[in-house]
Amino acid sequence: MNGTDGRGSLFGLLAVWSLTRLALLLFVFKVIVFPGPDVTSDVSFIYQGWNGVLSGGTFPQNDVTWQYPPAAALAILSPAVLPFLEYAQAFFVLAFLADFTVLAMLLFTGLRPGRTLRGAWVWVIGAALLGPTVYARYDVMVTAVAVAALLAGARRPRLMGALAGFGALLKVWPALLLVGCVRRRAWGAAALTAAGLAVVFTVAMPGAFAFLTFQRDRGTEVESLGSLVFHVARHHGWEGQVLLNYGSVEFLGPYVDVVSTGALALTGMALGWLLVWRLAAMRFTTTTLADAAFTAVLLFTTTSRVISPQYMVWLVGLAAVCLGYRESRMRLPGLLVVAASLVTVLEFPVWFAHVVASDTLGVTLLVLRNGLLVVACVAAARELWRASASRAAGPPLPGRPTAARETPVGS
Repeated sequence: MNGTDGRGSLFGLLAVWSLTRLALLLFVFKVIVFPGPDVTSDVSFIYQGWNGVLSGGTFPQNDVTWQYPPAAALAILSPAVLPFLEYAQAFFVLAFLADFTVLAMLLFTGLRPGRTLRGAWVWVIGAALLGPTVYARYDVMVTAVAVAALLAGARRPRLMGALAGFGALLKVWPALLLVGCVRRRAWGAAALTAAGLAVVFTVAMPGAFAFLTFQRDRGTEVESLGSLVFHVARHHGWEGQVLLNYGSVEFLGPYVDVVSTGALALTGMALGWLLVWRLAAMRFTTTTLADAAFTAVLLFTTTSRVISPQYMVWLVGLAAVCLGYRESRMRLPGLLVVAASLVTVLEFPVWFAHVVASDTLGVTLLVLRNGLLVVACVAAARELWRASASRAAGPPLPGRPTAARETPVGS
């Protein structure tokens, strides 16, 4: 798609975005009731409760459901900028604005020469498929920061690093955006930003890092890859339980610790593979930065002992950045993530009761969603390796050092 074609399809893209986002707003404002449990309760009760504590100048030090880095306080407190609205209403409006910001960034870059609006379409469709959960969690705000960081790329490495560091203190995972970055200025800016903010929060508000102690006794969340073991085991006499624990619905009982440890081991293996790839990578192209970030977050999300529906927002956003490049090799993994988003909204919230009951429908949905993510992981890892680390990728271009061969992402 060239620039002229992109402008020709811009009206259709904006029309679809407008209609789907109007629907999302109608859902979260409860003008139309979305099937399944109320996804907005986290904002109305949990977030608003945290807001009261944070407004008092301290972090929720005795609330085990607070499991977020200190900069997350900014997202929770953000509805204060719209004092004429109730807390939940203001939060939904700000989530909508974050969504629009992602779209605007993808449009700005997608209409440039050598780029495509395919990435913007991935965001418009993928986020819409996730349903009202997109506006009922602060993950869309974090995703906007991550998309901005990747689009800044090698052209503005310090800005990218600062945004990645800030994002890491919002929800940790944006630190993975640096996996494919070869510019030391980006790494330095990320470290300085994260460290500086950590010091500020530690000094200004007690309990900034209390969240680190609230992860130890978690079980295996019912939507995770490892949960499939217990969904099947429940039909064969397993004596555990499904309970609301640490803010999510989890399996608790015999062998849960073993499966949770296995999930951590898989995550460790994913980290090991990324390190091997990084050492073996010989060719860094325009798309490597975004492709590596998408692959890294996809691997860590899929192997996690918690795959909450809002995690898919991260993957859709990063897939959209990748597919904004015509030469990106992440088309198949990106489309698999979009397909997984459709299944995700069916397993939560539409038929979440079936997931909790471990019945045929619930297990089938989880097998399909998690299966799509596993296939996406394999495909993304394979394409990233073939593009940059295999012999087929070719040697570094002559006359230029490998570390300087990352083409500006913003170009």
